[in-house]
Amino acid sequence: MVTYNGASYLRQQLDSILPQLGEQDELVISDDGSKDGTCSILQEYQDREAKIRILQGPRQGVKKNVQHVLQNVRGRYIFLSDQDDIWLPEKLKRVLQEFQNQQVSIVIHDAQVCSGEDCSTTLMGSFFAFRGAGAGVLKNMIKNTYIGCCMAFRRELLEIVCPIPNQIEMHDQWIGILGDYFVGKSCFLKEPLLLYRRHEENQSAMTHYGIGKMLRNRLVFFFFFWKRVFCIYRKRVCTLF
Repeated sequence: MVTYNGASYLRQQLDSILPQLGEQDELVISDDGSKDGTCSILQEYQDREAKIRILQGPRQGVKKNVQHVLQNVRGRYIFLSDQDDIWLPEKLKRVLQEFQNQQVSIVIHDAQVCSGEDCSTTLMGSFFAFRGAGAGVLKNMIKNTYIGCCMAFRRELLEIVCPIPNQIEMHDQWIGILGDYFVGKSCFLKEPLLLYRRHEENQSAMTHYGIGKMLRNRLVFFFFFWKRVFCIYRKRVCTLF
């Protein structure tokens, strides 16, 4: 989890995650210099939960904070989490079931989009339907349907996706497409396992950018994607000799 000034909804998120964790699991949280009550809440939960590990983020924005926390996780399966959503009770169990298929490298599940203090107002029943979600490198280069807060992946992806280029728009598309390309197939699980909260402080938008920015974002992503592909193949070839 990455946090930044998330005190308003953080307790609900933590309370939805922690009961699902087993003895071998941990919740790693990188805070990027919050100035509200976020750090106090995190410390309160850490004082009573040994499963929580708190990191000081690099204070360079959300992508670098995500990269920071990914470089400090220790688990076999990595679940990404925002600071303001609510995990539904079967989320962890259902996603881990999909990883029993050894060909699956990433699992992305559906979500209900909601609003309100307790997520009681449903804005849409399926985020997948809204985005036209599905796997595929070209498909997700044209229109990203990877959702970071609904994503889990195998540890093997870390050496491929890190470092995350700061020039790209968001990290979820980067992780999803590189995982699809190099490691194995993505599983789009058509079950809503999360309440995806929308409010004024959301980092991501539900609306499209203008055509100019959309085109620029795709060209930038395309450039850095193929740059990473080239670097990885070059490294693998050098390892052979």
